[in-house]
Amino acid sequence: MYKIPENVLKYYNLYTYVKAFHIISVVCWFAGLFYLPRLFVYHAMTENKISQNQFKIMEHKLFWFIMTPAGILTLLSGELLAHGFGFSGMWLHIKVSLVGTLVLYHIYCFKLMDDFAKDCNNKSHKWFRIFNEYPTIILILCVILAVVK
Repeated sequence: MYKIPENVLKYYNLYTYVKAFHIISVVCWFAGLFYLPRLFVYHAMTENKISQNQFKIMEHKLFWFIMTPAGILTLLSGELLAHGFGFSGMWLHIKVSLVGTLVLYHIYCFKLMDDFAKDCNNKSHKWFRIFNEYPTIILILCVILAVVK
């Protein structure tokens, strides 16, 4: 019976842990990318000062305590997977480009959150409903690229 060399097992175990960590951080990041713009929809609809202040707190905490750390961990673990374990190919370049657009989306969410915090939002709840769909499209494309390669 063929025995798998010890160094290959260690390499495989590290890879599976990094991949699991990457998936967990992606799920957390996307939870924020889906939910923050949904909060913007409701924030744009309310005229009640108490509710507006509550939305500001929720948006701030979601952005800084969930989305941003999860986004950073997603990027770091993705880099480790891509470069540390030898992934390559056109699919990876396309996926990295799509993830780059998500980083820009994340940064733009900060700008929108800041506009709400300063009470100077000028976008409608309908605009935010459409804006909220972008991460879904990118998620679908990235999963297809990662699975199909």
